[in-house]
Amino acid sequence: MEQAFLAWLAQQLPPHPQVPWGIADDTALVQLARGETLVTADLISDEVDFRLGEVDPRRIGRKALAVNLSDMAAMAARPVAAIVSLLLPSDVALPKSFAGRPPYDTLELAKRLYEGLLPLAQAYGVAIAGGDVNVWHHPLAINVTVLGEAGRTGPLRRTEAKPDDWIIVTGQLGGSILGHHFDFEPRVAEALALASAYRLHAGMDISDGLALDLSRLATASGCGAVLDLDAVPISPAAHTLAAQEKQSTALEHALGDGEDFELLLAVPEEEARRMIADQPLPGVPLTCVGRMINEPGLWAQDAAGRRAPLEPRGFVHGRFAGPA
Repeated sequence: MEQAFLAWLAQQLPPHPQVPWGIADDTALVQLARGETLVTADLISDEVDFRLGEVDPRRIGRKALAVNLSDMAAMAARPVAAIVSLLLPSDVALPKSFAGRPPYDTLELAKRLYEGLLPLAQAYGVAIAGGDVNVWHHPLAINVTVLGEAGRTGPLRRTEAKPDDWIIVTGQLGGSILGHHFDFEPRVAEALALASAYRLHAGMDISDGLALDLSRLATASGCGAVLDLDAVPISPAAHTLAAQEKQSTALEHALGDGEDFELLLAVPEEEARRMIADQPLPGVPLTCVGRMINEPGLWAQDAAGRRAPLEPRGFVHGRFAGPA
C-alpha cells in the first residue's frame, strides 16, 4: 500500500521551488531564506509497531524519536529539533496492564512516553520544539517530526549510487523483534564521521530489511545490486529467532526482518577498501556485502560465484506485522 500511495501522491503534489527533492527520500530538503533544513516524519502505532500492553511505554517513546534520528543518519545529517504529536487512548481504551505492571491512566502513559523520549533527545542534542496531544477511544499513535541540518559534505541521498560501488553496511542484521527495534542506537554520529572521512556516493538506513531497502536504493539510482550472501553480517538475535521459530534461516532473517536501523552505503571501490581496512567506528563493524551493477534488479551471489534473482522481501507498510 505505502509505495502505491507514495507514487500516487508524488503525481498530485506540484513542484515547489523551496522543496526541490519532492517526497522521494528519507527526509525532505526545505530551502529557507537563510539556508536549508532537512525534515523527516515517522508515525508509529499500537498493534503495528508495538503492542502497548506488552512493553514499557518508555521504550515506545524512545523508539518514536529514534526511528526519526535514524532517517537523519541515513542522510548523514545532524538532528536539531523535534515536533512530537501524541494520539493517546482514553482511560477506557487503555490495556488492562503494561508488561505485567498495574494499568496507567492516560496522563501517566503520556508522561512515561516522554520519559523514554527525552533522554534520547538530550543525548543527541535535539530540542523538543513543540507538538500536539489528543485523546481518542482507540489505540496509541505517536508522530515525531525531526528537523536537521546537513553535515559538512552535504546530504547523502539514495539516488547517487554508481555501478561498481561497493555496498557497505554497519553492524549486524536480523532478529530485531527480540528487542533491538526498541533499543537500537541511531547511527547519527557514525554517518557524520564516515561522510566526513570518506567519499560516499549514496546511503539510507535499513528500516524495512536489507533486501528490500537495497532494492529501493538501486532503483532510485537507476542500477542494480548483487548481494554476497556469505558476507551478510548476521546478528546473534537472528540465529536465536531462527532456532526458536524453525520457519526461516538466520540469513533470511538478516535479509528481511527489518527495523535493524543500520546504515546501507554505496561507496566507490577505492574508498570502500580503505573503509573496510580502517574499520573507523569503534564497536560498529563495517562489512562489504556486495556491489552495485549496471543490470537492474536485485541479485544474490553464492560462494561459487553463481548469481540468481533475489526477492526484495521485507516489512511492507500498510500490512499488519505484529510488534515489529
